[in-house]
Amino acid sequence: MDYKMFCYQCQETAGGKGCTIRGVCGKEPTTSGLMDLLIYALRGIAIVNRELRRTGAPVREASRLICDSLFATITNANFDNDALSEFIRKAFDMKDFVCGTAKKREIPLPEMPEVEFKAKPEDWEKYQPITSVLAEPNADLRGLKQLAIFGCKGMSAYADHARNLGHEDEDVYAIIENALAEISRADISADELVSLDLNVGDGGVKVMDLLDRANTGTYGNPEITKVEIGVRKNPGILITGHDLHDLEMLLEQTKGTGVDVYTHSEMLPAHYYPFFKKYPHFAGNYGNAWWKQKEEFATFNGPILFTTNCLVPPTKDAVYADKVYTTGVVGYPGFPHIPTKDDGTKDFSIVIEHAKKCQAPTQIESGEIIGGFAHHQVAELADKVVEAVKSGAIRKFVVMAGCDGRFPSRKYYTEFAEKLPKDIVILTAGCAKYRYNKLPLGDINGIPRVLDAGQCNDSYSLVRIALMLAKAFGVKSVNDLPIAYNIAWYEQKAVIVLLALLSLGVQNIHTGPTLPAFFTPDILKVLQEKFHIATITNVDDDIKLLIG
Repeated sequence: MDYKMFCYQCQETAGGKGCTIRGVCGKEPTTSGLMDLLIYALRGIAIVNRELRRTGAPVREASRLICDSLFATITNANFDNDALSEFIRKAFDMKDFVCGTAKKREIPLPEMPEVEFKAKPEDWEKYQPITSVLAEPNADLRGLKQLAIFGCKGMSAYADHARNLGHEDEDVYAIIENALAEISRADISADELVSLDLNVGDGGVKVMDLLDRANTGTYGNPEITKVEIGVRKNPGILITGHDLHDLEMLLEQTKGTGVDVYTHSEMLPAHYYPFFKKYPHFAGNYGNAWWKQKEEFATFNGPILFTTNCLVPPTKDAVYADKVYTTGVVGYPGFPHIPTKDDGTKDFSIVIEHAKKCQAPTQIESGEIIGGFAHHQVAELADKVVEAVKSGAIRKFVVMAGCDGRFPSRKYYTEFAEKLPKDIVILTAGCAKYRYNKLPLGDINGIPRVLDAGQCNDSYSLVRIALMLAKAFGVKSVNDLPIAYNIAWYEQKAVIVLLALLSLGVQNIHTGPTLPAFFTPDILKVLQEKFHIATITNVDDDIKLLIG
């Protein structure tokens, strides 16, 4: 195959099969190749650090580098070849270091612990010296290995956010490193890979719990909040992505400057946390999901700060192209990057000074949206919710979490929400909610028909809510509850959410708008037999199937 590149990690991959000339996301072949090389280097680190972990002496800096690097390769995060090359340099330096062969250290690392490898030289022969999992000739094995890699990418994103708030979990690091090591084995079977993927799902549950504790422990439990979607008269900074710690630093540094701060896309749920309500210049939410950023960034007028993925490369004539700043693992050629200092802080003064010179945002909508229905808040409403179900006022819940995207086929989710019977409540998390969170769907006995738990990682809250309901109704399994699952996916964080649900034994998940390209017919058959997973069809038939 004479391909310039090959990538099929997102839902919008070309032809539903794979991008071979240029990524639909805007990724160039050289960038794709650098990411493949980076993953190769990370697998080497993981193999060695897993062995060190067995001796009780893993290198924590190696685990952190693996997570940061995996996060950088997630869809729409980093398009900067220089930044990716730096990740690769650090990765090969780290691999030499953990192997004990480093001659020159160009990155700060602790002294290598004195350890004795349990593995014998012949044991290392089981690992494949291939540059990419794509070189695996068996399509089923290749797909299952990619599923593990993509799940680890999503897990790493959440681990990165938690670490920024001072929370880490060695179990999460161990699961990621074990997965990267195991997919490198030449003798691994399909059954072993299925078990490995479910183990990655276990890691997804752990990391979402970790991030939930990090967020709530730092910023308080989300509470029911009405968020303004209009604008004020001051100039503003639009912050997008997922990292709440970046938002905290930005709000602190913009106090008293006359600059307002607005959220965009997945940063919307920040308004639900009590901590952030103390900032009077935290203005509201501007715009919608990530894919509408080209037109919405143009009307915002002020600078935009990307804290995580979901960056869409601007066109050459984009009026906002000179107003975009990146930080964390995000990178794009020509965009100023705000680095992290040694003490973990960041200096956003260049963004703030830029904002002062800009006009106030142009209003594109008005009103407010409501959210903040994470597990702690719903627990406080538990009696009211249970009574509504027992009385028949609420017939069923539909989990419509996940990602939004550009494809016209995603209008399905808007139509699905509109056509749902009035006694159905939607549980949501992630940017998929932008397909219906501004619709006048009303409430049931004071309970909004759209309960937004927050960001994509807050799908964990939906699991906690399901477990709470199972206890309240005295059923043995969440599969016995009046809950249906109609989940939209786009990138690797949705993959880890799906694997987490499967690891918990959740059945009958419908996903769309299309199935992942790395799901071969045999992989899909296994998932259908074991978990009854299925894809969406059309709105009317799916409502009949899922709701009855």
